[in-house]
Amino acid sequence: MRVIVLGAGVIGTTAAWYLNRAGHEVTVLERNAGAACETSFANAGQLSVSHAEPWANPAAPYKVLKWLGKEDAPLLFRLRADPAQWSWALKFLIACGAKRSARNMIQLAKLGTYSLACLREIRRETGIEYDQLGCGIMEFYTSQAAFDRALKPAEIMREMGCELRVIDADEVVRIEPAMVFIKPQLAGATYTSADESGDVYRFTTGLAQLAANQAVRFRYGVRIQRLLLAGGAIVGVELAGESGRYEVVQGDAYVLALGCSSRQIAREVGVGLDIYPAKGYSATLPILDADKAPSVSLTDDEYQLAFSRLGSRLRIAGTAELNGYNLALNSVRCQSIIRRTLELFPGVSNPELASYWAGLRPSTPGNLPYIGRSRVANLYLNTGHGTLGWTHACGSGRALAQILSGQKPEVDFEFCGLER
Repeated sequence: MRVIVLGAGVIGTTAAWYLNRAGHEVTVLERNAGAACETSFANAGQLSVSHAEPWANPAAPYKVLKWLGKEDAPLLFRLRADPAQWSWALKFLIACGAKRSARNMIQLAKLGTYSLACLREIRRETGIEYDQLGCGIMEFYTSQAAFDRALKPAEIMREMGCELRVIDADEVVRIEPAMVFIKPQLAGATYTSADESGDVYRFTTGLAQLAANQAVRFRYGVRIQRLLLAGGAIVGVELAGESGRYEVVQGDAYVLALGCSSRQIAREVGVGLDIYPAKGYSATLPILDADKAPSVSLTDDEYQLAFSRLGSRLRIAGTAELNGYNLALNSVRCQSIIRRTLELFPGVSNPELASYWAGLRPSTPGNLPYIGRSRVANLYLNTGHGTLGWTHACGSGRALAQILSGQKPEVDFEFCGLER
């Protein structure tokens, strides 16, 4: 079939890769000048399978209330006259229930495990390089109460077969010596050696080039106006040209992988998606003292920050700001990231050398992405991955290609449009 993929972030690019491998003729449409220029550009770099507890969990409502009004809070909720924001927030609170949160965590872990295996297969087959490290991921806690709450999710992950260890402060420093400065404040941590980290931008642009070499057509710098619907099916994608003229691109099937823009595009053809942008920040620092930089990818529970070593750089990313589609950098939040980094790893870099970035994560209330068939006959969804787009990209792309090809996905996940 002729398949049109909308979006060339890590989600759209991996989908294009697998669709091409399945024998389809694939065209990717992207408004930027290249792949991975928006949400996939400078994220935390974590491939976090075992630390899969969703943002919507039983502790989240308390944290949100505690952080209200704090400009540097890990989760900043800016109230807007926006019905979509309020509707999403209400559904988020519902998803925080213990049973629903646990169910969603299991779903995310299943998809993540499958996706990491798919990524490793691509790496073996292609030799693609993206500053990958296989040193695992550690989530550390400076609050005893927060550490105690983490024990139950860790138990669920172990029951699913994930190697997720609960460790004390001594073991933290043994595994990651760069944590020595924070050791007196540590309540404990959870650690898995099976998880990885890497530069999502390098991976996505590299995979896009490999896909282009195998006849996937990437059209950059084209603005998607709308999907054209007739007779219950999509009959084309309308693109806006620089001269004001419009062009229609047609295929047999269409894959919506536009991140936060997916909601508006889908709504115009009668498909409702509960996606709201959660703005995440990152800072990237050159590593000036290698002995003071972590090799294990870290997550700071208290500040909701992730730290990944990407070659000679240290990437620090996280926080969430629910403030519509605003991409402006908040200097208070940027400085709080650097301040926390230097508390943990004093002397690792010069804060004046930091480069900052913000991206909009396409977040669903319960953190589960939309993958599979939509209510429109030939429109397929691969969007809404929130904070786990890099973790789930390869598995989502492969499963989507299987669904579009009329096959049963290899992973047990609640895919859209499939009988269970």
